[in-house]
Amino acid sequence: MNVKKMLIELEKVSALRKNRMRVAKLVLEDPTNLKALINIVFDVDNQVSLKAAWVLEFVVKENVDFITPFLDVFVSNMKRVHFGGAVRSTAKITQLITEQNNKKQFIISKQKEILIEVAFDWIISNHKVAIKAYSMRILFLLGKTENWVHDELKMIIVKNIINESAAYKARGRITLKQIEKWKRM
Repeated sequence: MNVKKMLIELEKVSALRKNRMRVAKLVLEDPTNLKALINIVFDVDNQVSLKAAWVLEFVVKENVDFITPFLDVFVSNMKRVHFGGAVRSTAKITQLITEQNNKKQFIISKQKEILIEVAFDWIISNHKVAIKAYSMRILFLLGKTENWVHDELKMIIVKNIINESAAYKARGRITLKQIEKWKRM
């Protein structure tokens, strides 16, 4: 499917799960459709990029390995995403990628640097708590091999936890406990 056909499919998508899953199945059944979907996700000034990000999140949830051939494209463009819902989906996809990397170790050094930079930007910027929570998880996982990350993450959480929402506080406490447990290992 080319970008034009994918755009037509995405125009029909609403926030309803079944609509997003319908287009995700088109990609899961034919992985050649993934390139068109990713191109649309990173057409960041087009409102339909939000819908594409929703669909890509569903695809990656089903099979995170689908994104690995496009990992360079994803990582190098993810910081350009700016619509709130698209940032949320991008953060969730990044969390799924880093969780998979924790098992298989496929993220290269340059990609890791960018992922860390973007996750720190998300956690300190004015984003909703879900994005910050995903960022905490991303940074905790990547910090297992980049020692300085845990220290920086801990400092940010401790500094911000008193002014943030209950959800941030809960996720922050979990992350702080994970960091301490990791350091004792």
